Amino acid sequence: MKQIYALLLLIAFKASAQNETRMPVYPGCENQDASLETCFYSNLEADVYARFKPASDSISSYTVIVLFEVTAEGRFVVQYVDAPSAELNEEARRVFATLPVIKPATFNGMPTYARYTIRIQHPRQVQSQGTEPASKDVKSSLSSAEHPEFDAIAYTTFDAPQFRSQLNIPFSHSLYAMFDDEMNQMGTNSHTASKPFTYAEVSKYYDFKDFTAQISKKQQSWLGRKLFDEHMVQIKGEEYWFTVDPILDLRVGRNTPGEVDYTYVNTRGLRVQGGLGKSIDFTTTIFESQGRFADYYNRFAESLAPSGGNPAIIPGIGIAKRFKSDGYDFPLAEAILSVTPNRFINMQLGYSRNFIGDGYRSLLQGDGPSPYPFVKINTTFWKIKYTNTYMWLKDVRPEVTEDRTYETKYMANHYLSWNVNKRWNLGFFESVVWANTNGRGFDASFVNPLIFYRAVEFASSSRSGNALLGLTSKYKLTSSINLYGQFLLDEFSLGDVRSGEGSWKNKFGYQIGAKYFNAFGVKNLLLQAEYNHVRPYVYAHSDPLTNYAHNNQSLGHQWGGNFREAIFVGRYFYGRWFADAKLTIGRRGLDFNTADNSFNYGGDIFRDYEEDRPFDTGVSVGQGNSTHVLIADLQAGWLLNPATNLKIFASVLYRNFDPTQNTLTDFSESTTWISFGIRSDIFNWYFDY
Repeated sequence: MKQIYALLLLIAFKASAQNETRMPVYPGCENQDASLETCFYSNLEADVYARFKPASDSISSYTVIVLFEVTAEGRFVVQYVDAPSAELNEEARRVFATLPVIKPATFNGMPTYARYTIRIQHPRQVQSQGTEPASKDVKSSLSSAEHPEFDAIAYTTFDAPQFRSQLNIPFSHSLYAMFDDEMNQMGTNSHTASKPFTYAEVSKYYDFKDFTAQISKKQQSWLGRKLFDEHMVQIKGEEYWFTVDPILDLRVGRNTPGEVDYTYVNTRGLRVQGGLGKSIDFTTTIFESQGRFADYYNRFAESLAPSGGNPAIIPGIGIAKRFKSDGYDFPLAEAILSVTPNRFINMQLGYSRNFIGDGYRSLLQGDGPSPYPFVKINTTFWKIKYTNTYMWLKDVRPEVTEDRTYETKYMANHYLSWNVNKRWNLGFFESVVWANTNGRGFDASFVNPLIFYRAVEFASSSRSGNALLGLTSKYKLTSSINLYGQFLLDEFSLGDVRSGEGSWKNKFGYQIGAKYFNAFGVKNLLLQAEYNHVRPYVYAHSDPLTNYAHNNQSLGHQWGGNFREAIFVGRYFYGRWFADAKLTIGRRGLDFNTADNSFNYGGDIFRDYEEDRPFDTGVSVGQGNSTHVLIADLQAGWLLNPATNLKIFASVLYRNFDPTQNTLTDFSESTTWISFGIRSDIFNWYFDY
């Protein structure tokens, strides 16, 4: 029994010896044992003071605190320097770079890293006899009871690294107007049609940090800084950073005449964004929302209702559940992972929206529908930006829903933007939509970023996919005046064009517009005029499953086909104050959908364009139940926090909808909708339906 006790004591003694923590061995301390710690502190301090020689002799006194690490290889690595000037900061880093490689600390008998701080003072403190030496100012974070890794984590000053990152700038027309003029100055090599932009793209022309510094409230209290200037949580370390912010959209209003007492939106969310190293950036946003809107908007949302019993789809958001008796519950989550392997290529994996164009609307790809999964590759070199986007879409109509599962379809886009010269930009667009017919899935034929989609779609069978072609152009008359336009070709018959009979096969649309920056010499005043013209049956297809839509919403212009529209926009900001005004005047050709007239006049993109056409020639924009639309929208407010684009606002919208013939779903109506609230403006709400 005594032998067993002795053996246990021996094992315990060896374990205790193995758990011993030993200090690093600085030169001159090799033969020390009991006094190794004191020797390390003293010799290091003496060496640092001997080498520390600031270039300027005018600094009479200073204190520099250096947080450093002795690595497992025995090298000195500076983690953080607290110095009163940049010169002293640089000198401290220089001194530690010249220190010798030493024998590292050990833990459990194995080399490990340890972290220490040293205080360098001038004039140097002189210790009186009988007191501890000044070397005791060097303090170690190494402990025999704890591993030093956690304490080794260091933070640096948060200097708005997002402005240098490849993160997408949230696409809001109002927000983008703040730097639109800088992006479009004469002589820039920017590409402004493919949106959202990344901060790295815009920061070459627009100084985000300077703007935020100009409007900063310079609050001293933590609450004041977080409320008016900063992210709620903002952390930066060695080659990483992240922010965390609450997201709000809280508004209340009233529409007259209206079936409900008031309208409201109650959105609470959380947004996280960050970067890892120089090549990886990420952002994710989660929303939880309830709301009730103006009557016309509620009816439109319910006209998009999916299979399965949910009452509506909120445009731009997604499927909504019923909330109480007359409201909607519409959660949303968005995320983007951005990887930039080199200065030419940026790749994104996302669940969000995209936009192509320089206008308020896009005929090629708009941001009006619900978010969707996508992979996007941006390649920028010379005078070219080439964007490839691959999307996974849903058709949620009851006709194509099986086993309570929505039908999946896919879309692939090419967009090539070319700056021909200092004034003129040309863009070439190509898109194809195909369905999961016969288990086709995501067709690898369209993955090649250089392929011609029309040829692949034709080779696969003309009914297997829906291909569209587009052309964009922008011309800078001056740095203040830009002209822009788009042309969309859905289907084209040269023979029918030549006949001049207005064939239904001539499915095309076009856009022309102009922007006037700093209009009439008023800084930050943007005026914009735009005309959109889309013929009947554009965006539709012989198989409605492969139409140009997602979640029952058009991926092009929000109105679908068969319309013409003029839009006038004014935007102005001064410091934190802003005002936006918009006037939309249009004429739409709607279906009657009555027992006497159930023809397809080309406005509903979810109908087969080969069925129920009233005529094949003489087809014109506005045919069918010709409807006049007028929408005037004014919004003004104050930017509460630029870090999250949080705004206090008030708005008034007037809508007049006047069809030739009133039907069950479309009838003459005038609406005035007044709202006010507080909102994080990080995506576009479109109420002009």
